Amino acid sequence: MSERVPFVVVGGGVMGLATAWALTRRGERPLVLEQFARGHTHGASHGATRNFNNAYADEHYLDLLALARDGWDALGAPGGEPVLRLHGLVSHGDGAALGGTGAGLIEIHDQLRHRGIPAELLDGAEPSRRWPGMRFEDTALFSADAGVARASAALQQMERRIVEGDGEVRWQTPVLRFEQHADGVIVHTPAGTVLADIVIVTVGAWTSSVLDGIPLPRLRVTEESPAHFTPRDPAHAWPSFNHFVAPGSWPANVYGMPTPGEGVKVGFHSVGDVVDPDARPFRMDKHAEALARYVREWMPGLDADTASPISCTYTSTPDEAFVLDRVGRIVVGAGFSGQGFKFAPGVGTVLAGLALDPDARAAQAFRLR
Repeated sequence: MSERVPFVVVGGGVMGLATAWALTRRGERPLVLEQFARGHTHGASHGATRNFNNAYADEHYLDLLALARDGWDALGAPGGEPVLRLHGLVSHGDGAALGGTGAGLIEIHDQLRHRGIPAELLDGAEPSRRWPGMRFEDTALFSADAGVARASAALQQMERRIVEGDGEVRWQTPVLRFEQHADGVIVHTPAGTVLADIVIVTVGAWTSSVLDGIPLPRLRVTEESPAHFTPRDPAHAWPSFNHFVAPGSWPANVYGMPTPGEGVKVGFHSVGDVVDPDARPFRMDKHAEALARYVREWMPGLDADTASPISCTYTSTPDEAFVLDRVGRIVVGAGFSGQGFKFAPGVGTVLAGLALDPDARAAQAFRLR
């Protein structure tokens, strides 16, 4: 089998689907090739929810977040419920947040307010009054314009939009290799070859092996083990949350969110062992005791003995900045460092722009260097 198409997207996780959807919205008919079956758990896009965390101060992340928010809203309300559940995000602690500047709560608050994004600083007993299941020692930052993305529902809706736009998603179709030539890129699959004008690669943990020869930053693939915990009082409201911990007090910053039917997800950010994505051990006990101790100390509204662990992967760059760039006829989306899902529609918009226009550029922080 041999065919020619304008755009091939390699990788059918959230970034690949978001990119293909962005291309269909511009009148293109992309072909998505994914090595695994629909709904697989080998990568980083599976599961019911992902944190829609807006606690950033860096301009490039806030710009990307604005693009993403437009995309999430455009996905509508599959099943009668919006893809974003905006139950709010509370951030606290005197450590540094994610993002290039490692900003604190005041700077994040000021940047969100400058952008017109709801943000309020809560002092004294107010945070504990609102969220009695959590403990706070200092000022907390709350944004009502945050919460969770319905991850699995979003993937389904993106695929549906791609197909409706005359694009195609081929599951269980691994890309064996590709060759870049002056007139296109030859993509080799077990079923035959596809000649594409442009190839967009969004393969997560497999990026380094698929893009051998392209000057990528070092990509570190780790297996992370957050867990769901059962609330003691089902009547208590739970926001999404960040705890920016003091260095050395806990293994890393803490994040989490409510997941209906599963409990409240709690995890340390980027503390897992380096793994080979093709030989992942699904080992979920490295920080289990520390996570249970954290829940006992900081989340008295959860039963720390009810941990239901989850295995997921991070593919991280040294500075945790994403890679959104183009080399010849290859567009790269990689290194989302455990914080990418919420940005997916924005990432897709940027990658589609890079694919359509060889002179387009992502923000400086996201370029290969």
